Amino acid sequence: MAPVTARGRVLADFEGAWVLSRRMVHGDGTRATFEGVADWERGPDGLRLTERGELRIDDRPGFQGERTYLWAEGLVVSFGDGRYFHTVPPEGGRARHFCTPDMYVVDYDFSQWPVFTTVWHVEGPRKSYRMDSTYTKL
Repeated sequence: MAPVTARGRVLADFEGAWVLSRRMVHGDGTRATFEGVADWERGPDGLRLTERGELRIDDRPGFQGERTYLWAEGLVVSFGDGRYFHTVPPEGGRARHFCTPDMYVVDYDFSQWPVFTTVWHVEGPRKSYRMDSTYTKL
């Protein structure tokens, strides 16, 4: 993969398999990890991102988890059911999603491409956590 240029990332840059490592810290002190893969696969309207792996919460036994998102041209991200989620800044940076009554704020960092990170801060009356993810191209 090419390094970030002035034009930033484009949809095709993400296609393929990535190692995914995630750390979560909830407002109540609960900690969780997620280790797995993120597969961006070509579809009729862009890329389908499927994240699969093992989720561990505190000292409890792990269990398998999976989540799907749809990525379209312009780095427009939707949930698996097609509802709009957010747009990734091509050069990296901040995006937001308001899910009444909680606010999701994410920072994308592409400076170490083809490794990139996301840091989510989620706050509201129902949720409070930070989630740091690292994606490494296979």
